[in-house]
Amino acid sequence: MLLPTFISLGLWQWRKAEVKTTMQVELDTRSSGFPVAMPSAPADEESLRYRRVILRGTYDAPRQVLIDNRLHQERAGYHVITPLRLEGSSMHVLVNRGWLPAAADHRILPEATVPAGTIEVTGVAIVPGQRFFNLAPQPASGWDPVWQNLDLARYRQVVTYPLQPVVIQLDPDAPGGYLRDWPRPDERAERHRSYALQWFGFAAASIGIWAYFLLRRP
Repeated sequence: MLLPTFISLGLWQWRKAEVKTTMQVELDTRSSGFPVAMPSAPADEESLRYRRVILRGTYDAPRQVLIDNRLHQERAGYHVITPLRLEGSSMHVLVNRGWLPAAADHRILPEATVPAGTIEVTGVAIVPGQRFFNLAPQPASGWDPVWQNLDLARYRQVVTYPLQPVVIQLDPDAPGGYLRDWPRPDERAERHRSYALQWFGFAAASIGIWAYFLLRRP
């Protein structure tokens, strides 16, 4: 009988919507206060998640990477990820400086200029994902300026300095960035609820059809 399948799929979609809504509430709550200084000692990712932070230091331009296949209004482009060395420390933090469009010829990379000297910026700390789908095998060694996904573990393997476990999404008004229309965690949550209601509707229809034929029996 399809009834358990319909109910299971409905609950799955509803749970996805609830998870996204919870994440949005957490982001709105934790990022609403004054920015806190990014610690120079290794920090716990959960203590930094969704916090608005302030960073002062210098960018490491040679270790900047472009994250491929990032879409903005259905146009392909890159996220510009630049490590920043915190002032007075060897600790670095990856900063997502925003989105740049891709050229029609994908072999031509956009020019992502890195601000020189000591800078001070603010942004929201995001814990990057750990599960990725790569369209092609990623190099196990060496340096590649374009990555398919922001893999923090892989990044740690190719640099010699300590790295905080978060990525900073640069504030829209912070200097030295590009387009920063950051997606909301609750994006598509209502669509998941709509799908859930559809599956629950199929379940209700199945019960109705089963009851109809059951009652028609002599």
